[in-house]
Amino acid sequence: MGLNWIKARTVRQYQRAALAGVLALAAGTFAMPSVQAQTADAAKLESVKDAVKKAFDVEVTKVQPTDYANLYEVQLGGNIVYTNEKAEFVLAGNLVDAKTRRDVTSERLEEISRVDFSTLPLTQAVKLVKGNGARKMAVFEDPNCGYCKKLHKELATLDNVTVYTFLFPILAPDSVTKANNVWCAKDQATVWTDWMNKGVEPPAATCDTPIEKNLALGQKLAVQGTPAIFFESGNRVNGYVPAARLNQELDRKGSK
Repeated sequence: MGLNWIKARTVRQYQRAALAGVLALAAGTFAMPSVQAQTADAAKLESVKDAVKKAFDVEVTKVQPTDYANLYEVQLGGNIVYTNEKAEFVLAGNLVDAKTRRDVTSERLEEISRVDFSTLPLTQAVKLVKGNGARKMAVFEDPNCGYCKKLHKELATLDNVTVYTFLFPILAPDSVTKANNVWCAKDQATVWTDWMNKGVEPPAATCDTPIEKNLALGQKLAVQGTPAIFFESGNRVNGYVPAARLNQELDRKGSK
């Protein structure tokens, strides 16, 4: 085994070691800017958030960049608006992608409004079971809500469903009284449906109620009106919808 062969092998080993060192150095060099970039991005988002709060005196839930020229998505509770880096303006409305015709805002609103049904405190709700009760939905309702009463006409046509009603009195002073009377009734579901479907006044009753907790829960979930409907799939629908849509949502699979 000659000296030249040993020298050649040594050179090859040195070259491999040097290449490995260069690659390691390059990996380290390129890794650091990514961390710095993430820090810079986070700082920029926080800056946009502070600028919006200062300019418009609102509580900002979250800020994130969009795919559209220096436009940032700003979440205000359950709502979305758009602004630029310095919050020099706010755009309220639906952002539509010109190429795909996607309603980006509606998609994002559906995404951020999703709720894990299993986390809802269902013991705070009036429970109505129809048929085998296999399908489940939860509704925030005010006793004086006209659209809630209209929704109940649709609910009457459904089968194999359990409806959890969170009494959510926000429309009138006597909404609280009616909600309390319904909750304190011996047969909550019957008294509630008789009132909503037939106008039978809930009899006066007193007890400890979860009404205050329901109001706090509704605020947490950004419930801004009634009815607000939550399904096992995680989907949410605000306002009255016909039975066909209810059945469609109740049959939808998703997070439970």
